[in-house]
Amino acid sequence: MFDFEKLIVYTKAKEFNSKIRKFIKEGSLDRTTNYQLRRASFSIVLNIAESTGRFTNPDKRNFFVVSRSSLIECVSILDVLHDEKEISEVEFRKFYNEADELSRILFAMIKNLSKK
Repeated sequence: MFDFEKLIVYTKAKEFNSKIRKFIKEGSLDRTTNYQLRRASFSIVLNIAESTGRFTNPDKRNFFVVSRSSLIECVSILDVLHDEKEISEVEFRKFYNEADELSRILFAMIKNLSKK
């Protein structure tokens, strides 16, 4: 088993990515938005995994920062889609709440690695 597979944040990020991918498949987003949302949600997962391959805390921290930034990018895209009525209030809130939880976990991990 790889180290990233043991992280709760990795499992939650995979679940978030899976739900985003399902939303994209079922929706009718334009190609650019589809690509950007897909790329950003996948980046969250990949950067968490990649952090575990690093040996220093500053390197690990950097990948968590990038992961959190990609998460914030997803929320921004979803917010615009919500404004444009391409995503319902209920669906937006579900994504938003999951993203908020992921953001808090990643922020705690970043903060913890900044102390060392």
